[in-house]
Amino acid sequence: MVRSDARENRARILAAARAAFLEDGETSMNQIAQRAGVGPGTLYRNYPNREALVLDIYQDEIDKLADGVTALLEAHPPVEALRLWTLELVGAMRQKHGLGGALSAAAHQSITERSYGPVIAAITRLLDAGRQAGAIRDDVEPGDFLQLTGALWRAAPDRTEPILGLVLDGLARG
Repeated sequence: MVRSDARENRARILAAARAAFLEDGETSMNQIAQRAGVGPGTLYRNYPNREALVLDIYQDEIDKLADGVTALLEAHPPVEALRLWTLELVGAMRQKHGLGGALSAAAHQSITERSYGPVIAAITRLLDAGRQAGAIRDDVEPGDFLQLTGALWRAAPDRTEPILGLVLDGLARG
């Protein structure tokens, strides 16, 4: 079992690294440790290299996305939950693209493989809820929806929501 202080250190490191990498992709590990308020030893004990840290940031984002589906479905109608979740996914995709320079080709492949299953499972839950509510067509495939969202992160930020609206309109039953 992980001690609470170790979990808190990890959370602070991830938050500091996420913010630092978005500001400057060349931020050093020592700068991240300083920003997180931990010593370099604590940082390197958790993350032996920069790539391990970036991969954990990605995994943390994927875990949050997958875990957030239930709360979204409890708080919103299925199509609105899908819209909100997709906007979060697009933000994570943009972040991944922004941090991508810090990863090797093998690491890119690893994160793609590790994230695909949880993302498809989340999309499936959202689409199934929409189908059960009679709001989403029966022939919509989770993989197809994921491919469409891949285009959204490349769109200008002010065009993301209008384009997503078109996609969601295409999913509508009737």
